[in-house]
Amino acid sequence: MVYNQIVYYILTPLEQSNFDLIYLEWLWALFKPVCFLLLTLFLLPSTILLFVYGSSLFCLVYKHWNRLKTAYSNDIWNGAVKSLAILWELQATIWHGYEVEGLENIPTNGPVLIIFYHAALPIDFYYLFAKVWLYRNRRVRVVADKFVFKIPGLGTLIEALEIQPSTSAVCKSMLDEGHVLAISPGGVREALFSDHNYRLIWKQRRGFAKIAIESKATIIPMFTKNCREAVRSMKFGRRFLRYIYEKTRLPIVPLYGMFPVKMITYLGKPISYDPDTTAEVLAGHVKKEIELLIENHQRRPGSITEAILERLSCFSKKRTETKE
Repeated sequence: MVYNQIVYYILTPLEQSNFDLIYLEWLWALFKPVCFLLLTLFLLPSTILLFVYGSSLFCLVYKHWNRLKTAYSNDIWNGAVKSLAILWELQATIWHGYEVEGLENIPTNGPVLIIFYHAALPIDFYYLFAKVWLYRNRRVRVVADKFVFKIPGLGTLIEALEIQPSTSAVCKSMLDEGHVLAISPGGVREALFSDHNYRLIWKQRRGFAKIAIESKATIIPMFTKNCREAVRSMKFGRRFLRYIYEKTRLPIVPLYGMFPVKMITYLGKPISYDPDTTAEVLAGHVKKEIELLIENHQRRPGSITEAILERLSCFSKKRTETKE
């Protein structure tokens, strides 16, 4: 009798422990695919951030190495930026099969203003920057919201790319000097709160048109197919997060994705300077041109699955052509 009780008290906890282990294994087998899917969705966007920080680290190393070698040469960043352009083009080609249609529309000299639809993460602009630098031999000047300059670890990259605060005076100065400048009138608001229907969120912004007229700049409309399928912003709690953004300008909407979708940037026909056009008319014209690019080239609503299949089909087609 006593022996049976001893056996009972010893074996019962072991049996319960085994049962718990079996139950935990069952739970893990059940939810493992979901866990891996969620982990992948939210980790992949971080790869582009790692690439950005890697670029900044490269510039930092290059900066000091070049200073030691050339003793403060006049332009220490030229080789670094071109090297980064090659790396970004390689990444764009491998992951997205990235292409540009209409690159010849960018003039080889004179002030040029590129107006683009702002994706959740503007990787398409990074890719275009590389293409223009490598194949049109022109550097696209960049302006950014104030919060970008407060992000730790990006100071050297900002210095190398000569990124400036997004103000009318800075933009006009760049165009007056004859540079290529890229602006998204929708900005961060469009990036975070547009959707897979690719709505332009410009409100009544027409400052870019006024600057273009004053600088006699050529305007190039730009849109990248599937740019919002590559990285998306979360829809959950969007109204609340929109309220927070409008009050504080904090871009706290979570992003997910970095899917290997097919991406093609379309550069529309140049809109030349016309002294008789008002800023309001010009802004409306540019907006219509971008909406037309979206209408002609983008499947709406956007589909991540379709965009990935398009990337795979293009890859298979190129392999077949290579074998032939």
